[in-house]
Amino acid sequence: MSINIVLIEPEIPQNTGNIARTCAATNIPLHLVKPYGFSIDDKQVKRAGLDYWHLVDVHEWESLDHFLEANREATFRLVTTKGKNNYTELDYPDHCFLLFGKETKGLPEELLKKYPEKCIRIPMVEESRSLNLSNAAAILAYEALRQQGFPGLKIEGTIPE
Repeated sequence: MSINIVLIEPEIPQNTGNIARTCAATNIPLHLVKPYGFSIDDKQVKRAGLDYWHLVDVHEWESLDHFLEANREATFRLVTTKGKNNYTELDYPDHCFLLFGKETKGLPEELLKKYPEKCIRIPMVEESRSLNLSNAAAILAYEALRQQGFPGLKIEGTIPE
């Protein structure tokens, strides 16, 4: 799969579980960058992901530096309320990583300053709070998959007669 979701220091287990469920439904690898605000074995994480965890390709990283070094050749999209680019204005090529920061602080400022052209934003009403992390991850995942033609996903359903 050419899209990856990266959660940097996630704090809320239910968000991580919900994002894991989206990853399971779309075959998107999930990268978790430590430290977490919970245990990966936490009941709330498992409950939010229901019985989908075995379907998720989870990668754990000891630090943001470790993750960035190991994936330095990849394309990154930094999802932030501070981004100047609308998320629909950039492309999502093969091996693209969608980076999301922790729920209370977002992505580290130094990362945003280092890659301002890679910062993307979901349009919202001015002065509103940001979207829930799991909702934002789903929006970005499906935009990236749409641009790639929904590879490997069932597109049409069948309505019973």
